[in-house]
Amino acid sequence: MADVVDNATRSRMMSGIQGRNTHPELTVRRYLHACGYRFRLHRRDLPGTPDLVLPRFRCAIYVHGCFWHRHAGCFYATSPATRRQFWRDKLEGNVARDRRQLKALNELGWRAVIVWECGLKHSLEFLYEILPLIEMGADVEEWPAQPPRVRRGQSDSD
Repeated sequence: MADVVDNATRSRMMSGIQGRNTHPELTVRRYLHACGYRFRLHRRDLPGTPDLVLPRFRCAIYVHGCFWHRHAGCFYATSPATRRQFWRDKLEGNVARDRRQLKALNELGWRAVIVWECGLKHSLEFLYEILPLIEMGADVEEWPAQPPRVRRGQSDSD
């Protein structure tokens, strides 16, 4: 299927995608703050510049987009139909980089919680499940543990 916009428009759209202070990240920040957790943002001295860092628990939180970080089994981890090899290399590189950064973080004595975007879209009422992961989880924990089941044609607001 051909792209519905020209190359210049697509380039402008893609360059506008932000890596910090995204809506999913702000949702997690508001929730944790309301629960009494205090954190630092985007600490550049830790591998991968985590979105939130809770020094008291030696825990770093990454809020990942399912498309960009290839959430296994997720409805949103689709592959573009154009420039297939470029996108395959790009997205596989993102996953490999994430693995390296999580390993380096663990070697420094930190734990990681990965919060997936799909969970925030479809399982927001279960966000409380991340609290025990922060306080006493394993080296790397993911929330939700399994991607929510999303039917084709279901809107993001459902």
